[in-house]
Amino acid sequence: MTGSFWWDLAIGVAAALVVAWAVLVVALVVVRPRGGLLREALRLLPDVLRLVRRLAADRTLPRGVRTRLWLLLAYLALPVDLVPDFIPVLGHADDAIIATAVLRSVVRRAGLDAVRAHWPGTGDGFEAVVRLTGLRR
Repeated sequence: MTGSFWWDLAIGVAAALVVAWAVLVVALVVVRPRGGLLREALRLLPDVLRLVRRLAADRTLPRGVRTRLWLLLAYLALPVDLVPDFIPVLGHADDAIIATAVLRSVVRRAGLDAVRAHWPGTGDGFEAVVRLTGLRR
């Protein structure tokens, strides 16, 4: 194998990583909360993090739901963001968008009652979470 092969391989892997990153950014744009809900999601993020931690520890929830929640907590703990902060709007909101998308899937699978039982915030905050997840009671 020549040195050219390794350069071609490195360029191919780098190109694949850039394409995968671009696809993820587009997915974030698609699933982001619309209108004023993004600002509300950012405001609720501390309560949502406590909710996610509590739900992840709840052994009565399905394993797949808990796994998603633990993966979300691991992503949020990483110092590296999917979208750098210098990118307008998405740069600072990517954590809230990803948390909202995971929470939507959790609510659909575990139900609003489980989320309500673990919600650490106010009733108004819970209603905002209901709006963010796109589900109604």
